[in-house]
Amino acid sequence: MSGLGRASALLAAGTMVSRVTGLLRTIVLVGVVGANASEAADAFGVANQLPNDVFSLISVGILTAVLVPQIVKASSFEDGGSRFLSKIFTLGVVVLLAATGVAMLLAPVLVSLTVDGSAPRGPEQLALATAFSYWCLPQIFFYGLYALIGETLNARRIFGPFTWAPVANNIISIAGFLILQVLFHGTLQEPSDWTPDRIALLGGIATLGIAVQALVLVVFWPRTRLAIRPDFRWRGAGLGSVGRMAGWTLLMAIASLAAGIFQHRIAYEASGVGASVAVMMNAWLIFMLPYSVIVNSIGTPYFTQLSEHAHAGRDEDVRGDISRSIRTLGFFLTGALAAVVAAAIPASRIFTRTAEDAQSTSLVLLGYLVALLPLAVLFIVQRTFYAYGDTRTPFFFTIFQCVLIVATAVVAKVLHDMGIIPLSGLAATIALGQSLASILQTVVATVLLHRRLGGIHTATWMLAILRFLAAGVPAAAAGWGVFLVTGGGDGWTTSSVFAAAGGCAFIGVVVLLVYLGILALLRAPELGALTALVRRFAPSR
Repeated sequence: MSGLGRASALLAAGTMVSRVTGLLRTIVLVGVVGANASEAADAFGVANQLPNDVFSLISVGILTAVLVPQIVKASSFEDGGSRFLSKIFTLGVVVLLAATGVAMLLAPVLVSLTVDGSAPRGPEQLALATAFSYWCLPQIFFYGLYALIGETLNARRIFGPFTWAPVANNIISIAGFLILQVLFHGTLQEPSDWTPDRIALLGGIATLGIAVQALVLVVFWPRTRLAIRPDFRWRGAGLGSVGRMAGWTLLMAIASLAAGIFQHRIAYEASGVGASVAVMMNAWLIFMLPYSVIVNSIGTPYFTQLSEHAHAGRDEDVRGDISRSIRTLGFFLTGALAAVVAAAIPASRIFTRTAEDAQSTSLVLLGYLVALLPLAVLFIVQRTFYAYGDTRTPFFFTIFQCVLIVATAVVAKVLHDMGIIPLSGLAATIALGQSLASILQTVVATVLLHRRLGGIHTATWMLAILRFLAAGVPAAAAGWGVFLVTGGGDGWTTSSVFAAAGGCAFIGVVVLLVYLGILALLRAPELGALTALVRRFAPSR
């Protein structure tokens, strides 16, 4: 197997374990705070999401877009980039500490952007979410440290630790949340159930897990062979060009954050009634399972290679990277998409307390899944722009998406106010609107990259995706048939959390067998990617 193949296999394995343990973490958390129609779950969801939102301004806005290409470039320096990275790390730690401090001071304001304190139960939820946020916001620093070290490891082609480190976070959180379940004697869904000591325990455990996740990466730093020390001499170090690049991505992250907050504020109207912020986050977690395992594990090594080819001016190699990566992503992702669509209700049952809740919340998951394939294409297209040092163009097509996200959220609210959709369907409508916005964003981004590079073999990978869909649609239908035969929404696959997990596995196996069988009949050349992966892990004779 090639170096990219080995890296992808390692990342896929790590991401799979990380996401599965993350799912278990959420299952245990639901036992503590509930999920559907739980005011406490929505309050904690808002508070625990704040560090991710603030950190996204730094990570998505600066690190992902700028750090990897700059490290690749700095690797050609005489010292391997140690002096340049010393300045980057010093500046990064200063920014992270400042951002964490400012966020702590502004916690009530940040929480109030999502939680409407004027609602009937608004004051209680606002107070609870604010209290949780003081314990969760220190995660910003540890998220940043994790990204700084992890992206450096990736750029140095040390791919495994960055993906496996979240497993430590999940294990600590699972153990902690299980202890809380025993101490609390069940689920606490009302704001009045949460005393200061309970708030401190839940928020502290969540933050401890993120801290350990970051510190685990420090163990692997010696493999980079980089000597990092504090260096505040930033003038004349070439950070000006990095700052200009980061400026566009920072603005892009701010726009995305604002659009997400607007979505959640509208969805929060359904808190305590039906699917709201907590359900949207859980549905997104399920959505991210195939996305992270497949897109990140395959796309991350390709991003490093794209950066190397772009830096060397080898445009034709970049075009080949784009085509191969999208076709490989499409092959694996379409099968996963078919499986999750067929098992949407059992998958949602894992994060709900009743079968009825699973049927209503599965609509949120299906709304997100509409954009799974397009977002995989966008992942490669956007990072190709980053590889060329162009962060300005992604800013504009991301702004386009943010405007559409806000517009579709407004449409969802208007439809509810007109009585066309119930309050319980508000979150699902918002999720579908986000998917439509992402699809249009992907089309615009692809056209812009096509013009920049004079072609990106679009016809080749589009035909491959159509071939995958030709196999994926009947495969999903077969999986849905299995779900109906086993009793549907009232069957054993929704009778309990563990039965739902088993049902997902059973349906998924049927879907994948049908999918691969159809592709074999079509003689899909991409089957070679699966064969290579199997050979990688299968024991030799």
